[in-house]
Amino acid sequence: MAGSTPASATASAHVSPWGEAWRRFKRHRMAMLSLVILLLMVTAVLVGPWLWPVAINDIDFTARLKSPSLAHPLGTDDLGQDLLARLLYGGRISLAVGLAAMLMAVIVGVLIGAIAGISRGSVDAALMWLTDLFLSLPQLPLLLLIIYLFRDGLKETFGPEVGVFILIVVVIGGFRWMPVARLVRAQFFSLREKEFVEAARALGASTPRQVTRHILPNALGPVIVAGTIDVAAAIIAESTLSFLGLGFPPDIPTWGRILFDAKDYLDIAPHWALFPGLAIFLAVLTINFIGDGLRDALDPRKVM
Repeated sequence: MAGSTPASATASAHVSPWGEAWRRFKRHRMAMLSLVILLLMVTAVLVGPWLWPVAINDIDFTARLKSPSLAHPLGTDDLGQDLLARLLYGGRISLAVGLAAMLMAVIVGVLIGAIAGISRGSVDAALMWLTDLFLSLPQLPLLLLIIYLFRDGLKETFGPEVGVFILIVVVIGGFRWMPVARLVRAQFFSLREKEFVEAARALGASTPRQVTRHILPNALGPVIVAGTIDVAAAIIAESTLSFLGLGFPPDIPTWGRILFDAKDYLDIAPHWALFPGLAIFLAVLTINFIGDGLRDALDPRKVM
């Protein structure tokens, strides 16, 4: 019928930008597979301790260094403790550290990048000098120094688990905000001269309103991608600190701590190191693939 609009065209006209991004993301097969695997891992660490109610500190010397079996699906460690229960418990901490450190890095990076991107002159120069200063610092030695100086005080104030959690999140997040800040600043430089921002400015919109309503929402795509990468980097950083014996206490079994405890038994109990290493590998790999899918889905220049 002449002059009528096809139903498919009408439906596509009402698709929101986030709906279009989700449609493009679903076409990235590795990203979707990674999302399913990551959701299964998160579900396992959240629900698993109720389905496998074995205490993480139950010691059974008669079952020490046992290989995987029906009684212990992932085997046991040198004290006869069940590795499945310890991995499920430690997964909560490792993933929580990754998410919390990512949120801190993104919030600080977006704040500093937005202020630098909307400002001109000395404010922008000072914030970029601060960013470059943090980028130039040797991260691992400084991480070790900060943990050595403040770990005991935070343990006494908040307890051994919460205190170390706060310290590690602050330390890791405090050294991951710089790339986000530079990315947001570059996005602001590009967007603040666009026609829709100029129109809002001509209509009398204040600078905070320009930032919150017009510039920042359009800069969130690259920030989301950077955030997924930060989660993976934070998990690796926490595992590295725990492997060096500077993370959580020995009785709190994060994935990195389990690897640290297993390093002396690789020849007689390889399963002890295999399963936490596989968990870290899968978590980091799936998050990176999800980041690739988000990058493609949120990039308007890519046709999918």
